[in-house]
Amino acid sequence: QVQLVESGGGLVQAGDSLRLSCAASGRPFSTLNMGWFRQAPGKEREFVALITFNGGRTYYTDSVKGRFTISRDNTKNMVYLQMDGLKPEDTASYYCAADYIPSLSFEGREYDYWGRGTQVTVSS
Repeated sequence: QVQLVESGGGLVQAGDSLRLSCAASGRPFSTLNMGWFRQAPGKEREFVALITFNGGRTYYTDSVKGRFTISRDNTKNMVYLQMDGLKPEDTASYYCAADYIPSLSFEGREYDYWGRGTQVTVSS
């Protein structure tokens, strides 16, 4: 079992930055690829970013490339999503998810564990 708890969401203005954090517990963190997903009201959940178990590779959806940065600290069992240049269309609930290696997927259904989410609201 893996428990994930997100934090760091909030209400910001367009152009501002936020840093989301996800604390993991329950299984050796270094065996998990970690992803961030988001879901806006009335829309399907979408992939945002992924970082491999050792931090060696990162992936982003096109709409956040150059603005968001995913990182992890395996000594602290933490994964982060630094979000810069926020736009109103980034407004959503953001979820941290864990996927056992060697699986490497951008599909939420492939992930084994999920946090409860943190709300990000960007005003124009």
